[in-house]
Amino acid sequence: MVKISKHNAEHYIWGDHCDGWHLVKGTELSVIFERMPGETAEVRHYHERSRQFFFVLSGQAVLEVEGVRHEIGPQEGVEVPPGARHQMKNESGEDVEFLVISQPTTRGDRIQVE
Repeated sequence: MVKISKHNAEHYIWGDHCDGWHLVKGTELSVIFERMPGETAEVRHYHERSRQFFFVLSGQAVLEVEGVRHEIGPQEGVEVPPGARHQMKNESGEDVEFLVISQPTTRGDRIQVE
């Protein structure tokens, strides 16, 4: 076992200058620390198998799930079941940092709807 943080985790860039760090990268469980700059959004999509939980650490996010808008502040989260179309957004001018916990992993299980 090794202590993990965004300073030693595998990093990647996604979307419009958004960052992700793999804190846990297994086949049955994924935990990713993500940062979205202001005025960015991911592409609307869904997962056939993966259940996800989005938990905001800092900033203010909007998670739209099946047409329902959820405003999520620090220390708040929303669960997204398999098959639910969703889109994470940062409509503010400040960064938002959050965790995305997926079970099982979303690798190979992402279907874009736009």
